[in-house]
Amino acid sequence: MDTEVRSKKWLCFDDLRRKILTEELQPGSYLDEIEVAETYGISRPPLREILRQLAGEGYLVLHENRGAQVAPMTHKTLRNFFVAAPMIYAAVTRLAAEHATPAQIVKLKECQWSFRQAIRGGDAAERAVGNERFHSLIGEMADNEFLMPSLRRLLIDHTRIGMTFYNPRKAAMACISATAADQHDQFIELIEAGDADAAADLAVAHWELSRAQIESFVTPEAMQIPLGRAPGAEKRGAS
Repeated sequence: MDTEVRSKKWLCFDDLRRKILTEELQPGSYLDEIEVAETYGISRPPLREILRQLAGEGYLVLHENRGAQVAPMTHKTLRNFFVAAPMIYAAVTRLAAEHATPAQIVKLKECQWSFRQAIRGGDAAERAVGNERFHSLIGEMADNEFLMPSLRRLLIDHTRIGMTFYNPRKAAMACISATAADQHDQFIELIEAGDADAAADLAVAHWELSRAQIESFVTPEAMQIPLGRAPGAEKRGAS
C-alpha cells in the first residue's frame, strides 16, 4: 500500500472518529459507504477495513445487509455507563500512576495545554475531544489490555454526552470546566509522583464533578434509570 493510500485511510479513520465523538454523526445513524468513500477518495475495500477498525474500538456497529451504524446510546448503555464509569476511571488512573513513563507524562502535559486552550476559546468540540484525548493517554499509561477497551468505549459515550450538555456560556458549565482543568493538573502531578491511591481517589472525584450534570441531562424522570454512583460518594438526597 502506497503512502497516499495510507494517508487517506488515516484521514478517513480520524475524521470519522471525530465526527462520531462530536455527534456530527448522530448515535444510531447509518453511514452511506459510497458517499464516505467518495468524500475521502478511497475505494470500498480500504474503507471497509476502516469501518471494521472503528467497530472494533466501539465507534460503530456493523450489521449484515444494513452496513455501518454509529454506536447507539440506548437506555441500557446509558445505565451501564453510569455504573461502570467510576470503577473503570479509578482502576485505569491507579495503574497509570504505577506505570507511566517520563515520555508519556510529557505528552499528557502537552494535551492538558491544548485542553485549556479549548476551554479559553469556548470551543465545545475541541474541549470534548481534548478531554477524551487526555483520559485516553492515561489509559495508555495504565498499559492494561483488559481495561483499555472498556475505557475507550466509556470515553466514546462520555464525550458524546458532554457534547450534548456542555455550553460554555452557562456560568455553571464554565465553573465545572475550570475545576475539571484544575483536576487534570492534579492528575499529572499525582501520576508523575507515582501516588496511585491519591490518583484513583481523584479519578472518582473527577467523575463526580460531571456526573450530576450528565445525569440530569440524559435522565428524564420518566425513564427511572437506576444510575450508579461512585464508590464512597455521598448519597444524594431524593430529588
